[in-house]
Amino acid sequence: MLRNGLEPWHLLIVAIVVIVLFGSKKLPDTARALGKSMRILKSEAKAMKDEGTAASVEAPAAPVSADAPATTR
Repeated sequence: MLRNGLEPWHLLIVAIVVIVLFGSKKLPDTARALGKSMRILKSEAKAMKDEGTAASVEAPAAPVSADAPATTR
């Protein structure tokens, strides 16, 4: 039964069910919201990746010496 996976008529049935459930008026709004969410997710993932690579590239400001007293602020 599932030997061949999804065939084109399976996808057509799923599309018809989605249109009937959500209505043709809400589908563009839903697609727009999904696209906006994907763009936000992509930009946040890129920012996290850039932040991680920037932190690993930067060297420490000054080496800590065992002889030097610790200063507190």
